[in-house]
This record gives sequence, C-alpha cells and structure tokens, in this order.
Amino acid sequence: MRFEFATATRIIFGPGTISEAASLSGEFGKRAFVVTGHTVERAEPLLERLVKQGIDSVTFNVAGEPTTTIAAAAVQAARQAGCDLVISIGGGSVVDTGKVVAAMLTNSGELEDYLEVVGAGKPLTQSAAPHIAIPTTAGTGAEVTRNAVLSVPEHKVKVSMRSPFMLPRLAVIDPVLTHSMPPSVTASTGLDALTQLLEVYVSGQANPLTDGICREGLLRAGRSLCRAYEDGDDHDAREDMALASLFSGLGLANAKLGAVHGFAGPLGGMYSAPHGDICARLLPFVMEANVHALRQREANSAALAKYDEAARLLTGSSSALAADAVTWVRELCMALKVPSLARFGLKQQDFETIAAKARKSSSMKGNPVELTDDELLDIIRRANTGTP
Repeated sequence: MRFEFATATRIIFGPGTISEAASLSGEFGKRAFVVTGHTVERAEPLLERLVKQGIDSVTFNVAGEPTTTIAAAAVQAARQAGCDLVISIGGGSVVDTGKVVAAMLTNSGELEDYLEVVGAGKPLTQSAAPHIAIPTTAGTGAEVTRNAVLSVPEHKVKVSMRSPFMLPRLAVIDPVLTHSMPPSVTASTGLDALTQLLEVYVSGQANPLTDGICREGLLRAGRSLCRAYEDGDDHDAREDMALASLFSGLGLANAKLGAVHGFAGPLGGMYSAPHGDICARLLPFVMEANVHALRQREANSAALAKYDEAARLLTGSSSALAADAVTWVRELCMALKVPSLARFGLKQQDFETIAAKARKSSSMKGNPVELTDDELLDIIRRANTGTP
C-alpha cells in the first residue's frame, strides 16, 4: 500500500484562536491583502489587531461564489497594493479567492494561464505567497485544500485552479466565528461537509488516514448538524461541525469525491444555486443509486461495508445498514428544508447535458462504482422534483 497526505503547513483549532491570527501574521509579511465576505464587519477585530502588529492591510470583498472576473480583480488589487501576505476570513468562496490571490502574487502571467478546462491549465512553478485561511462557516474545508473553484459565467461551468502550492501556510479554525451563521447557511454548508465526508470515505482512492478522519467527521456531523441548525448558539454542536468541515477538507484534498460533486460542478455552472444546496439535494439519491449498483455489479466491494459503517456512525445504531443511512440523510434533508433543484430553474431538457458533463468530471472518477447513463439521469430527475 502506498499513499500520500498533504495539508496546510500549520492548523490551529479552538474557540478564541482568531485572536492569535494577527500576531502570527507578522511571521509572514508586512502588507496584508485581507479577503472578506460581503462586509468587513466580521474582520474588523482582526484588522485592528493587524494595525497593532504594525501590519498594513488592504481589504477586498467577495459577496458570493467567486467568478473568474472577481478572482482576477482581486489578483490585480493585491499586486497593485504590493501585498506580500494574504489573509482570508469568510466562507469557502472567500478562502478560495484568497488561495488564488496568494498563488498569483508569486507566479507570473494571467489567471487563465493556470485554470483547468477553460484555460491553459499550466502548473504553478513558484510557492504561493503566505496565506492565512480563517473560515467562518462549517462546510467546505477550503482552508486545508489545494484547489480553488471559480465560476465561469460565459461558459456556464465551474473550474478549478489546482496545485499543492495553494495549500494555506496557516489555517485558523475558531468555531465561535460560525455561531452567527443563519439556519439556512448552517444547513447548506453542513450538508456540504457531510457530503464530502461520505464521498471521500467510500471513494476508490480513500486510504487508512482519510478513513480515520472521515469516520470521526461523520460521527460528529451525525450527532450535531441538526442541533446546530436548530440552535446556532449550541457551542458543542458548532465545534463538532467546525471539526467535521475541517476533516472533510483534509479528506477531499487527499482522495477523490464522487457522483454528488460530479453533478455539482455542471449544475453550479449552469444555474445560480448554492453549492451546499445542490450537494444536499443530490446526496440521498446518489447514495441510493450507488448502493443498488454496487449490490448488483460489485457485491464484494469494500464500499458496501463502508456504507454500512457510515450508517452506524450517522444514526448511532449498532445494527444500522446502508439503507438506513439513505433514510437518515433523506429525513435530515427534509428537516433542514433542502429545496428541490427545480426551485433553481433546472429544466428537463437539460438533464442529458448535465448527466454527460457529470460523467466527464474529475469527481466522478472517485465514485465507488461506475453509474450508467440511465442511473445518472434517474438521479437528476429525482433530485429535480418531489421530496428527498
């Protein structure tokens, strides 16, 4: 057996750790490019601490999921300001933008030179500028992944910029920062983390290290996601979900995902829908299709046993099996009010195009079983209407 594992150079986790970020910044640079969400309000205490450390800063707001246009504007702003350090404080979109900026500060050329699918896909040749990633949501685990996902509206697709150089130098995960997430964002991001944990766990490219991380993440998400949704100030539940998100990022950075994310890329590029909502809506149908296909075509697959174990971790029942995991996820999605894809304008005439794009995606290569065209179409059809 051979496998590799890569992550951020340093990870700091715990309540109140945000207060350490400014003092640690001084080790990396003197002029920080601070990427935030739609408002800088959440970042103001950090900005004040940076001033006390003698570090100048320039802020850049990312209001939604990043596009290539937004990322290019951020890169230009950071270059013009002469920044030598990037700090991202926000959700996955903010952290991904920060990773792009950090990479482009030390690598020549334009963003398109390094993008997959729509660009030249060239490899980065220089280590990225120091990047401190501070997530304020519990979902993507972007603070420990080596890629950034960008929308390309003119092509109706989402693409990645990807390199080991893009791993942040420091990840600071403070669960207290997630307390302000509204229930809808808690649900969307938390279900994204759950999806990533489950897909990595049953992936054909999983390894013993990712298995252990995903087991722990599934256990914590299973007991705490609904609690965090119902009570945003439940400290223990928020901490569990922050860890589940972190573990999901550690897992996906070192193993493939699966059919849910295979669909999510094309859907996210074609329709204006939150990534977490797309993943959540697809998850029970993909799980059901995978389990059925494995039993029919690969009955000895280790993934079947892993689906059974995931059921026990999520439900807390020692006798639970794969079908119980499907039921549990379906009921969770209903409790968290996950919308149908039809709500985002998905049209039946696009089903075959979406299925064809999904089949070609890199994430689909990690699915534990190859799904047929009919199975893919059935998944997207069921996710579009009705209940989970």
